[in-house]
Amino acid sequence: MKKLFILTFVAISLSFGASAQSYKNSIGLGLDFGTGQTLVGPSFKHFFNANSAIQPELLFGDHTTRLQAFYQYHQAIKGADGLRWYIGGGPGVNFFKYAGYNNTTFLLMPQAGLDFKIPGAPIALDFDWRPTAFIGDNSDFEAGRFGFGFRFTF
Repeated sequence: MKKLFILTFVAISLSFGASAQSYKNSIGLGLDFGTGQTLVGPSFKHFFNANSAIQPELLFGDHTTRLQAFYQYHQAIKGADGLRWYIGGGPGVNFFKYAGYNNTTFLLMPQAGLDFKIPGAPIALDFDWRPTAFIGDNSDFEAGRFGFGFRFTF
């Protein structure tokens, strides 16, 4: 953890003075939380052009592994350097162990949120609302699901 803090501090320090342009790729930590359990794991975002991006995530939680991917449409917010809104959605697969047996659930998740590339730093943050439909045994819907991402840009 100490090494991560030092590397983050050095990267931010070296990047000040860089232009506040948008980024092409980012990699870091993704969080999926809200109603139910909290999941955390690696997250990646790639922009195909100024408005279209894909964001795959591999998340882990209490006896759960989730693979999900979102397509997102982004638009800049005028007067707010580095801030964009986005909408999108995508599928996911939830693998979990419950009461001694393994189960798989498919997910459908629409998404609406904000993406902020910190001007002068190689860091992007995003926050979104992602209501989740669970399809499979014991199908369910959780409207109170959210996502948070902390990524290094390149």
